[in-house]
Amino acid sequence: VSESLGLANRLADYWYEGLSTSKMACTNYFERYLLRQVNRPVVLCLDEVDRVFPHRDVASDFLGMLRAWHEKAKMGKRLERLRLVVVHSTEVYIPLNLNESPFNVGVPIELPELTQEQIIELAQQYQLDCTASEVEQLQGLVGGHPYLIGECFNHLKFNGIGSLEKVLNNAATEAGIYRNHLRHLWQMLQQHQALADAFKDVIEASCPIPLESRSAYKLHSMGLVHLQAHQVTLRCQLYREYFQARFQETP
Repeated sequence: VSESLGLANRLADYWYEGLSTSKMACTNYFERYLLRQVNRPVVLCLDEVDRVFPHRDVASDFLGMLRAWHEKAKMGKRLERLRLVVVHSTEVYIPLNLNESPFNVGVPIELPELTQEQIIELAQQYQLDCTASEVEQLQGLVGGHPYLIGECFNHLKFNGIGSLEKVLNNAATEAGIYRNHLRHLWQMLQQHQALADAFKDVIEASCPIPLESRSAYKLHSMGLVHLQAHQVTLRCQLYREYFQARFQETP
């Protein structure tokens, strides 16, 4: 952050042993040094924050610090110059005290499904010559899922192996381009049997179904379902094909 602001690194002066925790030291460095050197708002973007979620102690301290900064900024402290943009996946959920979580304050922005026009535009940015018919086939498998569409175009652009048709034919298999993504989701489901059972019901349903609210929320957070009022529906055909096969293999 110091380098981005064109400032000298002065950690040795402001991050010292007298401060009992790293949270206090980090806050001290921002308040007493970084933000005193600028007379304009500073936007701090934190990407892939979900990487700290599996490390509960670190996550609790770090996320609690972000929430504390948010609250202190309301009181006209120097932190009011700091703007936080926190980007994270919702696949992994970490339970936090509501008063210590940065995720229930501010303005949440959820990435929406891509439209056909946006998918065509994205293909053009990858310099791919996809026809409207091919885009419809892709949507038929993954819907407007931004990550899955991006992975497909990235593969076609940089690997140069096979056509879109071949990619789609293998997509729901262990040889497909989505195998790591799908295995990761399957492993998460296997760790929570009740959630896996609820998702199996969704897979087998041909229309939206009601689910217990906690299961519906978690499956939605994992990106596996869409919420429709008090019901859920499967997010895309890729998930039906892959997970149906996995459930059939599991006694």
